[in-house]
Amino acid sequence: MIPPQPAESPAADAPRPYRSVLYIPGANERALDKAATLACDAIIFDLEDAVAPEEKPAARAMVAEKLRSVDYGRRARIVRVNALDTAWGRDDCLAMAEVNCDAILIPKVSRPEHVEAVAVLVPDRPLWAMMETAVVAWHAADIAAHPRIQGFVVGTNDLAKDIGARYRPDREPLLTAISMCLLAGKAYGRIVIDGVYNAFKDDDGLRRECDQGRDMGFDGKTLIHPAQIAIANEIFAPSEAEIDLARRQIAAYAEAEKARKGVAVVDGKIVEKLHVVAAGRTLAKAEALAGL
Repeated sequence: MIPPQPAESPAADAPRPYRSVLYIPGANERALDKAATLACDAIIFDLEDAVAPEEKPAARAMVAEKLRSVDYGRRARIVRVNALDTAWGRDDCLAMAEVNCDAILIPKVSRPEHVEAVAVLVPDRPLWAMMETAVVAWHAADIAAHPRIQGFVVGTNDLAKDIGARYRPDREPLLTAISMCLLAGKAYGRIVIDGVYNAFKDDDGLRRECDQGRDMGFDGKTLIHPAQIAIANEIFAPSEAEIDLARRQIAAYAEAEKARKGVAVVDGKIVEKLHVVAAGRTLAKAEALAGL
């Protein structure tokens, strides 16, 4: 399927940052309150994996109450509901359609029909999809094409389990599936967030995986512990050197255009229009972060 918009779509250029996306268990009231004070860019209020079956109705009610009463500030509020083929999914969707959240995150998505079923129940919220099964990579472009989809979250733990992959620091066994989801999301201008790093006390390992995800093109990383926020925020933000280069590329290209030249040269490297577009994105992200 051919994407209906170019790569430089509004969603891809959205000023809201998603460097650090923190999972919060929906049944943990203390964590739900503390999340309003953390430096993460987004919160996933989790009603699915992080909540025991017997606690799910109470967790749903608690998350709804917190979203009505707690000021989470600039942080994006994303609720991960249970799948519609469970006993809790439909009630989750109906409850969250009535509260102040920014998006609904749908788990175990495999086909666009799963998105459409939630879209019927939640008519006026952006939808995100968990990309966490072996089959989802094959349908990623069709899912990304759904008009209600705003973002993808790659669920690397479930994906590894589903395909029987072993853990490796370089994530090589997962890269094909991860890349297919990433490419599909970016082709349609969606936000795409990398999976979690499980060893929350291993800062060096987290840093390496954030570096990899940033270089691949992810917009940020899902996190399982507040201690991981600072590293994700640092790595998924433009560095001072990147900001300086972006400004110089834009300025040099503007001068080249005045001289009726199609390219410029900065630091011994050719600068074309595509580099200027990327540089503009870098500066837009830096300006958005400076305003936080």
